[in-house]
Amino acid sequence: MSKYEPLTAYLRGQRRTSIPMTFQEIERVIGARLPPSASDHRAWWSNNPANNVMTRAWLKAGYRTASVDMDGRRLVFRKSGQAGPLPEGGGKEPVHGRSSDKADPDSFLRISDTLKGTVTVSPGVDLTLPVGERWEVEG
Repeated sequence: MSKYEPLTAYLRGQRRTSIPMTFQEIERVIGARLPPSASDHRAWWSNNPANNVMTRAWLKAGYRTASVDMDGRRLVFRKSGQAGPLPEGGGKEPVHGRSSDKADPDSFLRISDTLKGTVTVSPGVDLTLPVGERWEVEG
């Protein structure tokens, strides 16, 4: 049993679609302190199931994180309507680009989660340098 299973059970027991919580409240639910990275890195709270064990806990309960306030040490869990086991291979959601899809505040995070790891920059490459354009000087 994961130390984050109590969070899954807690969220599954809620009837609300939006559950604001402080990091301290989450620690009370799980009966343990969150790792330092939870307070230091916004990415720790991403909805990418490959991110960490705790992410899978709230996704299994059918919630996604939103409105993460690192300075205030609080966030909101929002009902996603997709509770249950996560698919194999990381469980990343497909990204849709059709205009008929509803835009939501997490769309950028889903896109960046989907593209994560698809580009590799070789050591020593400076991405701020020009890439071969020639600018003619008028005068």
